[in-house]
Amino acid sequence: MKEKIALAADHAGYNIKETIKKYLIDSGYEVKDFGCHSAESVDYPDFVHQAARAVEAGLFNRGFAICGSGNGMTMTANKYQGIRCALCWNEEISMLARAHNDANMCALPGRFINDAEAILVVKTFLETAFEGERHKRRIDKIPLKRI
Repeated sequence: MKEKIALAADHAGYNIKETIKKYLIDSGYEVKDFGCHSAESVDYPDFVHQAARAVEAGLFNRGFAICGSGNGMTMTANKYQGIRCALCWNEEISMLARAHNDANMCALPGRFINDAEAILVVKTFLETAFEGERHKRRIDKIPLKRI
């Protein structure tokens, strides 16, 4: 069994979340879908709070959160001390989020990417290792508490 992955979405990200979920399961990942479970209008924080808490607690290795722009999910997830959530809309941004920032969550803009682009972002995010060294020094300067 590969890594454990947390998923969250709102109504604007629901369809891409379902595509990502199928890809992850078919690829052998253990997946927990924190919702939403339809395209009916919902409030994104209700779902990303659950996923971010679970990743922060170490119950899941990584998480993906999808809403219309990806911004709301990113902002909410990054309120958690142990989360480094990056907004990723293409392969290069996804690779850099992992390689340079050691992101453990990835937010995707459901209204601005298609299924194939979403899968490429997810695949890249999961397969890219953190480079460490100078990047670790920089990450260590991100405060865990309010300054």
